[in-house]
Amino acid sequence: MLAFYKQKKYFVKMINYFVKSFKINNGWGYTIAINNKVVIKQTVIPTVSNQVSFKTEDDASKVGNLVLERIKQNLSPTIAKNDLILLEIDQ
Repeated sequence: MLAFYKQKKYFVKMINYFVKSFKINNGWGYTIAINNKVVIKQTVIPTVSNQVSFKTEDDASKVGNLVLERIKQNLSPTIAKNDLILLEIDQ
């Protein structure tokens, strides 16, 4: 008796995430890309009532990295005022 077994192949899809800060006229912003496609471009500090850019590249990067971590965990990427306080973002 001959038996043939099909070998199962599992493919793992690699997902590349990337946060990049960029300089704008009056401050800093950030982009988040997934597999080289920009999915978020943030030029102002979220949750701040007036449209103000991040004052430093570090501030933009900190918020961008928090948003990216939430995306990776399938959480809402929304930023709250408390997040800005905890990250010590200068508003």
